[in-house]
Amino acid sequence: MRLVLPLILLAASYSVAEPTVIRCGRLLDPVSGEIATNVDVKVEDKSIVSVGPATGLKPSVDLSQGYCLPGLIDVHDHLTGDPKNSGYSSLGISIPREALTGAKNARTTLLAGFTTVRNLGASGYTDVALRDAIQDGDVIGPRLLVSGPPLSITGGHCDENLLAPEYHHSAEGVADGPWAARAKVREVIKYGADVIKVCASGGVLSKGDNVGAAQYTLEELKAIVEEAHKLGRKVAAHAHGTQSIKDAILAGIDSVEHSSLIDDEGIRLAKEHGTFLVFDIYNDTYILSHGEKDGLLPEMIEKEKQIGKLQRQNFQKAWEGGVRMAFGTDGGVYPHGDNWRQFPLMVEFGMKPLDAIRAATTEAAELLGLKGKLGRVAAGHLADLIAVDGDPLKDTNALGRVRFVMKDGKVFRNDWVAAGTR
Repeated sequence: MRLVLPLILLAASYSVAEPTVIRCGRLLDPVSGEIATNVDVKVEDKSIVSVGPATGLKPSVDLSQGYCLPGLIDVHDHLTGDPKNSGYSSLGISIPREALTGAKNARTTLLAGFTTVRNLGASGYTDVALRDAIQDGDVIGPRLLVSGPPLSITGGHCDENLLAPEYHHSAEGVADGPWAARAKVREVIKYGADVIKVCASGGVLSKGDNVGAAQYTLEELKAIVEEAHKLGRKVAAHAHGTQSIKDAILAGIDSVEHSSLIDDEGIRLAKEHGTFLVFDIYNDTYILSHGEKDGLLPEMIEKEKQIGKLQRQNFQKAWEGGVRMAFGTDGGVYPHGDNWRQFPLMVEFGMKPLDAIRAATTEAAELLGLKGKLGRVAAGHLADLIAVDGDPLKDTNALGRVRFVMKDGKVFRNDWVAAGTR
């Protein structure tokens, strides 16, 4: 039997003849939760112009074998990071090398079906450079919204550098006090940030801090949010700690990342304020099984043991408490392209498959301020569409079997083209 390899475009995308008609055997609408059969999606330029019953005409792209759905969105990723560069090995990674790592990971992530990514934290504005290279067509990758360097107090989680004091090194995003923090917001926006990331509490993958400890004060967080919103940027807060989660919500933060030690009051506040929570609940599995081999320090792994189970339990409590959630994985802690592995865990800890898919489509689009443009396969939306092998409403593992990827009306992957040329 002749081996048929999937067609994955290695160097560039291609645009099919205008207008493009995509024949979906089954099409999931995350809003209604319904799967329509034999649907034609008409695409012109970068947009979807119509979605309706299949006609007798031959389609430009035949996805009759697959389940179509909108391009997926990961609202918390680190494309310029890599798990093999963890712990002290990270000190050998230059800014140019980090940027090239990002180019590799961007391609991998797009081909895994994630057509939009919010990158929360990168050194040297490498994520800004990556976003611009993708926009210019120099690099294959998802649509990016980027933060540049995350804001941190001196010695905080995002000022972690593992260097001895004689180096006198501080991270680019360090700012102490409300006015210094405002100035830092202005600075990162000046150099290209689409969103502001702030490290409000301690973290897991850092040395010498308590994962639940409050770092930025409520006063500082309010100043950051006010300045960012005034300049048209949303704010994402890294916050594992109970008090920092509540402070972030009260400050007007748009999304709380990790949310590991949230309590009942925090859940109530998030619901009242409409704050999105982002729980990266796959990381625990990866860190505990691969962290030591990747070079994570023993205290980092110990901190993960302290909060991993609690984070998953609190994910379930928060979901049952009615908060809004968006899909974010903290990619870079685990290998890029495995973002989909979080979907089954979201289902295991309380969501229905449709809820998990909505978190990565319609809910994520709203958090990013892109409702009406992303998150659905519908007229007037950008032409981001993927197809998977299997029904994702019955088994979310199907989201790990992506066979077709379109972004902005361009096809970047179509395994079924090769399969049809036997």
